[in-house]
This record gives sequence, C-alpha cells and structure tokens, in this order.
Amino acid sequence: MRVVQQSDLFLRGGISRDTGGHRPGPFSLIQTLLKMGRQLITQGAEGRVYIADWLGHSVIIKERFAKKYRHADLDTHITNERIKAEARALTRCRSLGIRTPAVYDVNFDKRELVLENIANSITVRNYIYSATERGLSMDSGDMLKLAEKIGKILAKMHANHIIHGDLTTSNMLLVQPYDSSEVILIDFGLSSVEERAEDKAVDLYVLERAVLSTHPNTEAFVSHLISAYEKAGGNAAGDVVKRLGEVRTRGRKKLCFG
Repeated sequence: MRVVQQSDLFLRGGISRDTGGHRPGPFSLIQTLLKMGRQLITQGAEGRVYIADWLGHSVIIKERFAKKYRHADLDTHITNERIKAEARALTRCRSLGIRTPAVYDVNFDKRELVLENIANSITVRNYIYSATERGLSMDSGDMLKLAEKIGKILAKMHANHIIHGDLTTSNMLLVQPYDSSEVILIDFGLSSVEERAEDKAVDLYVLERAVLSTHPNTEAFVSHLISAYEKAGGNAAGDVVKRLGEVRTRGRKKLCFG
C-alpha cells in the first residue's frame, strides 16, 4: 500500500494523483471501504476515533466534529487547517526518523485522517501502570531507560521546531518487546511549528504535569527525562529547560491564586 506523500497531501489538498486530480465521488471505492467495519474506540469533545479496515489494512480513522456554533465556512477552514497541521507534523516527524503513524489518506469532505494502526502496541501510560503493579520502582533502571528514550525523542522533535501540543503518556506507544521498543508519538491534533523556547518549554511542562499527576512517585523519572532532553538537545535544549523553570513558576502561581 502506498503511503500518502507530502505533495499529495498538501499540494492537492488530500487528493491522490491516483484519482487524476479529481475529488472522488460519494460512492467511490475508498469511501465505501471506509464505511465498512468501523469500530468506535473513543469519542471526545473534538471528534471520534475508529479502528477500521482500509484496503485490507487495519487503520485508525480520526474524524473531527463540525462546530455548529461557528459559521460553516469558518469552521470548515479551521478544521481543514487542523487536519493539515496534524498530517504535516506526522509526516515531518517520520522524515526525521521519529516514529509516528504513517498518514494513508486525508479526506477534507468527511473531516477525516486515515492513519496506520500500530500493531501490538501499548500506551506508555498503561506500560507504567503494568510495571508498577509488578513491583517495579519508577527509579529503577528500566524505567529510567524509558525516561531517557522519551527525553531524547522530544529533544529531536523540538530541535526541528515541532510542538506536539498534548504530550502525555497516553500519546506515546511502545511495541513488543516493550523493554527494547522505541517510543512512538501519536495524536498530533494540537501540533504546531514554533521556534521559540517558550513554546517548547510549555510542551515539556504539559508532559511533566501529566506524568506527575497520573503516575505516583515519578519525580526521579521526570527529572531523568528532562536531563536526557537537555543532554541530547545541546545549547538550544538548555535554553528550553531554563525557560521551563519560569513556566513552572507561573504554573504554581496560577494554582495558588487562580
């Protein structure tokens, strides 16, 4: 199966060269197949996520809701920009050697993104829960190795000015065998491209707060992650970590005073 290339996604607005540059009709083969065998995984405020069969392959389909409170044209524009931003971020990460799901198709009419389904995977969130249930300490060698992997991959992402926007352990996957797996980043629905250290620091702060609030006794884990990030990213990452301290201070003030 051909993975959609950047020129297909962004120059043709999601229309593959295989269609001759014409938008497929409502009863096209692809649209018919996409309606078959969908299973809802989750639903949130922004949309639904399905697992489905797509041309004989297991895929993830992300569907964004229409916002009825917005003007229809404005809503379409905003939604399309968010879909394009996510597809760009995923594709750019893969080109940099950062593993993310492959983008198979973009359908603006249906507000959908069709992505690779990462087989035999587990979220880092569930992996940590499972490890701690087995009695593994969060400052053990295996856990600190995972923290180091995360720190390095985020340093690489930020070095190329990609902001994830929603870094949590639920948006990172591991594949079997989990102990030696690379970290796979998913759900770039709030991603952007920014060069400022401030934006990268906020990205790290979101992850730090998510880890500390979701997983008990993870202070050493987070500290090791940040150290690995700074070491892997050099001077630029050092500036981000310095700014992270300022973001933390603002965050504490907001918690205290509202």
